[in-house]
Amino acid sequence: MTKEKAAIGGTFEPLHDGHKALLKKAYELGDVYIGLTSDAMAKRRYRDVMPYGQRKQILEQCIRREFGVQANIFELRDPYGPAISEHFDHIVVSPETYPIAEKINQIRANRGLPSIDIIKIDFVLAQDGKPISATRIKNGEIDEHGVLLRK
Repeated sequence: MTKEKAAIGGTFEPLHDGHKALLKKAYELGDVYIGLTSDAMAKRRYRDVMPYGQRKQILEQCIRREFGVQANIFELRDPYGPAISEHFDHIVVSPETYPIAEKINQIRANRGLPSIDIIKIDFVLAQDGKPISATRIKNGEIDEHGVLLRK
């Protein structure tokens, strides 16, 4: 029996417990294909992001440590990647990236392709009840586990 294919995408920097929750769900579903945003895409953000090679290495190490498998990571040069044309059974997203998954399915429908099952994982909350986010970590509010660093 073939394993199901799950897609997930993001910048993954800094890698935090919210990302790990998404990855955990994806790996529960089957073979995982991770779209890691290219440097060009990452530079469109309003904050500095580590270069692609460094982000990829950190993500690979995390996946080996947390899930005991070798990561299948490809460079994501646009918000949709191969999800608009290749077969995937699932796409795992956060509430923030859910609209992108809906757009992927809209593009697939326009191309006569079946939709991908969208699995939306709730935000992982920090100690203060607000979502863990890369921005909050970069701003020094919380660490990657959501522990408050300043009041």
